[in-house]
Amino acid sequence: MSGMVTQVRAARRDESPVRIGVLAPLTRPGWAEAGHHLLAGMELAARAANAGGGIGGRPLELVVRDTAADPQRAAAAVEELAGLGVAALAGEYHSVVARTAATTADALGMPFLCSSAVLDALTERPTPWVARIAPAQSLGWRLFADHLLDAGHRRIAVAAQPSVYWQTGTRILRDHLAPHGGTVIELDTQEPGAVCDALVEHEATALLLLVGHPEPAVPLVRAVRGDKRLAEVLIGAPAGQPEFAEWAELLGEDGAAVPFLRYLPERMTALGSRVELSLREQLGTAPSFVAFEAYDTIAVLTELLRLGDGTVAADAWPRADVEGTRGRIRFSRTAGTGVWQWAWPPVQVVDRDPAAPGRFRVLRSAP
Repeated sequence: MSGMVTQVRAARRDESPVRIGVLAPLTRPGWAEAGHHLLAGMELAARAANAGGGIGGRPLELVVRDTAADPQRAAAAVEELAGLGVAALAGEYHSVVARTAATTADALGMPFLCSSAVLDALTERPTPWVARIAPAQSLGWRLFADHLLDAGHRRIAVAAQPSVYWQTGTRILRDHLAPHGGTVIELDTQEPGAVCDALVEHEATALLLLVGHPEPAVPLVRAVRGDKRLAEVLIGAPAGQPEFAEWAELLGEDGAAVPFLRYLPERMTALGSRVELSLREQLGTAPSFVAFEAYDTIAVLTELLRLGDGTVAADAWPRADVEGTRGRIRFSRTAGTGVWQWAWPPVQVVDRDPAAPGRFRVLRSAP
């Protein structure tokens, strides 16, 4: 055909990043050390995703917002990130903050994979938009109660701050201990000396710290360890405060032999062993379970984004089947949570070895 020119234009490849909004407590009063471990795990997983071709050739990018343990700040961050067009949300450590973030994400129809918050009812109503990597609080805290019973503790005191998370934990412990003759005594946390006197008065054999770190957890430990009347009293911290290096730095030997919950297996997967080496180099210290939860979170979202061509639909969670750092990750509906749940991550009761506080001892594990 003379006089006709056919132009063929190559389709322009979309190279814009696929963005994930990250929520993490990076400043006080949030538990900043936990937040930095969370961010380190996510950054490492994002780099691995991009080294593997990203999302259909598009780079994966994290858009980070500091929640500082403030629920309202988290809600505002979720709304902002949704407005920025992120494909999904990830993260958060503090349960009360995560619950607000999850509720906001549900209202906006925004997929949110929670990394570390354990409060059973993460949303007030069942939602298709929210899933969780961490186990439900009731699973871990019942295991912790079993450890106390097996160690011979029946009169257990809790020093608890006002919070739905601590209140729920106290209820879980009381309900699980009562059929076995165990009692839970609630103490005021305002004055460490008064806590010591109350432990003597109630003849408690164990004190559980259901409080923030470092205040008032560290002064309470120092007071109990320094009181000769309480030499035989066990101190426990089910929420995991002794996991982090700051605990050992502040308390030294006083911080040893304090059992706590962490979410690691006896043996990491091959991926977990590689990730552990990289995280140790990145953090300059041993990575906490929070860092592995965070890596697994991004690994799951990477898989779902690849399956969904850069999006995560409300019905995507049951399609996940991912080899994580701590086992195979699949999601199901679990009663009492309202969300899609990995049922279940490994759970351990652990403490720091008094002979070498930098070393951990596994006291009990499940499954």
